[in-house]
Amino acid sequence: MLEQISNAIIHLIQTAGYFGVFLVTVSEAALIPIPSEITLTFSGFLANKGVFLLPLVILFATLGEVIGSVVAYYLGVFLEETLIVNIIKKFGKFLLVTEHDYYKAKTYFTKYGDRIVFFGRLIPGVRTFISLPAGILEMKFKKFLLYSFLGSLVWITLLSSLGFYLGERWKDIDVYFKKFELGVFVLLIFGILFYINHKLKIIKFKA
Repeated sequence: MLEQISNAIIHLIQTAGYFGVFLVTVSEAALIPIPSEITLTFSGFLANKGVFLLPLVILFATLGEVIGSVVAYYLGVFLEETLIVNIIKKFGKFLLVTEHDYYKAKTYFTKYGDRIVFFGRLIPGVRTFISLPAGILEMKFKKFLLYSFLGSLVWITLLSSLGFYLGERWKDIDVYFKKFELGVFVLLIFGILFYINHKLKIIKFKA
């Protein structure tokens, strides 16, 4: 199944160019769990070959992900949570989506607050669904848009650059991605610690 999805992504990008990159990233951010490590590293590889320009890959992918995130955000705003969960129960298996994926994203959001929208964009599995609880819990839209843009930009730049660096070896992404994923989680931990430390300093200063 995953191999078929990967082949479809590659074919679309080869056929539609930058617009294909845009379509795939819109779909992923709009709750369809398409593996962005395939989309972005393959696009980076094409940039390495001179088919694409890396800055344009980053531009179109980031634009697509932000637009897809807005779609998911407003689904959360306008639909009741029980309806969303029921839809996932009925149709999630066709889109490789589970209730666990949704509740995991919601748990991160309620535990860490608005800023998890930024960090959530760096966590595989969570990044696809983080917009939904943000909409359901009515996070301020401007803040949501900013955090989504920044998180998406970091993720897309790193993965597409990795594909550019690997070149013909872009399919070896699993080996490199595990190391990269570990680095992302380390970055996430440091980011949360920095935020907590910053908040504690503010509290002490006010006291």
